[in-house]
Amino acid sequence: MSVTADSGPGRRAATKLANRAAIIAAARAVFAEMGYGGATVRDVVRRTELASGTFYNYFSDKESLFRAVLEESAVEVRARVRAARRQARSLEEFVAAGYREYFGFLASDPEAFELMRRNSGTIRAMFDEPIFGAGVEELAADLRAAIALGIVPELDTEYMAAAMVGAALEVGVTMVRREPPDVEGATRFATTVLLGGMERLGRASGSEAASLDRA
Repeated sequence: MSVTADSGPGRRAATKLANRAAIIAAARAVFAEMGYGGATVRDVVRRTELASGTFYNYFSDKESLFRAVLEESAVEVRARVRAARRQARSLEEFVAAGYREYFGFLASDPEAFELMRRNSGTIRAMFDEPIFGAGVEELAADLRAAIALGIVPELDTEYMAAAMVGAALEVGVTMVRREPPDVEGATRFATTVLLGGMERLGRASGSEAASLDRA
């Protein structure tokens, strides 16, 4: 007897994907409303049409679920930030474009906004995890490409990527605590601070190169 698409492996795989997506969507809302500390797995399951035991087919505990929620948002915002950076034609555009896209994402998505506002401490504690590490690595790659194009001065891309992502997190946390959130103000502040450091590093690198040439 042949297996139809409605009852076969394809349908089961689609159901698993739908169940996982439903759990993550419910968790995003719960963590935004209640915070990580106040939320429970039961709170999340109640927001879905799934049986309580189904949750553990997808996630081992609340912490793994919270990571999945952050990862889903991170993948989206990283793609938007990279696209914005790659259109830059100057150092200031390169720095500002990424920050504006990130801060704008937080301000324009009510759940992302509340997720950051209510869970900033928990998110900080996870800063050294792959969720954020991927963003640092992607930024370092974009910095290297921009240096090759002459948009960004010669500098240590690993240090600079870490500094820029760290600034995005902390300025973003501060921005969402203000009412109303000021995307342009946050972008301007972070850009000005980072630009000053990058330009100074570029001048120092140029001076060292000139000294070597004279020698």
